Amino acid sequence: MIRNPVPWPNDARCAVSFTLDMDAESILQLAHPRRAHAMVSTASMLRYGPEVAVPRILETYRHYGIRQTFFVPGWCAERYPQAVEAMIRDGHEVSAHGYLHEHPNELSDHEERHWLMRSLIALQTVTGEKPAGWRAPLYNFSHRSAELLLEMGVTYDASLMGDDVPYLLQTARGELLELPSHWGMDDWPPFMHSIDLDFQMPVQSATTAWEGWWQEFEAMWEYGGMWIPVWHPFLSGRLARWRMTHEMIGRMLQRGRVWLAPMRDIAAHVRRCIAAGSWLPRVERHARPPAEEH
Repeated sequence: MIRNPVPWPNDARCAVSFTLDMDAESILQLAHPRRAHAMVSTASMLRYGPEVAVPRILETYRHYGIRQTFFVPGWCAERYPQAVEAMIRDGHEVSAHGYLHEHPNELSDHEERHWLMRSLIALQTVTGEKPAGWRAPLYNFSHRSAELLLEMGVTYDASLMGDDVPYLLQTARGELLELPSHWGMDDWPPFMHSIDLDFQMPVQSATTAWEGWWQEFEAMWEYGGMWIPVWHPFLSGRLARWRMTHEMIGRMLQRGRVWLAPMRDIAAHVRRCIAAGSWLPRVERHARPPAEEH
């Protein structure tokens, strides 16, 4: 059913990367810049991510001996350097996710460039590493984003939803590698509920959410795709939910022929396959419209 599966390392049937977006209170600051300080309960829910969930997540990764990927807004890296430093200390990838979770497709040319550059500098200052990848906050990738990422040396994007396997975004500046996911792999729909953040849906159990995610995993395993959840520590890092994730990682490893890797490693492997001619990606052309007024 996947016409062009990637030849994964060690004869793996699929690639898996648990990606966690550590947004913390950035989303509250963005939504309510003048009132965020008064929204104490919502702030406590979001702080749960860096302060409680991230150590729990890292403990699971150490248990299984795996390295994975975190996407962190620059503001969050500056506010919670201890959480980001712990990720780096354990060998995980920390890549970019905006500065204050701003939406690139709502910004001018100048503003998008400014906030992207500021986010990359903030992360590198805390981690000591140049971010390899980027995910647009709320998937709000703009018509400028691909070219800006290439200009700033970012090697892959993880914002789009156009395939089950990697593909290339062709621009006037070159080709950007896309590692796609989709809303069905996001933990916001099953777990998020907040009046202050204007999202009120019935909260699902961990079992219900994982039933869908496991179906996605089985399909990717059968046909050679990528299983990339888009999760948030303050949601999926809650005790009952992460206990189930800990168990499910064990099930994946027991199934076998699964390559669990950081996104930067997946991107590097795909680039090597392209260079060697062992795999040819689909190419999607991105034409940028004329420059806007600043």
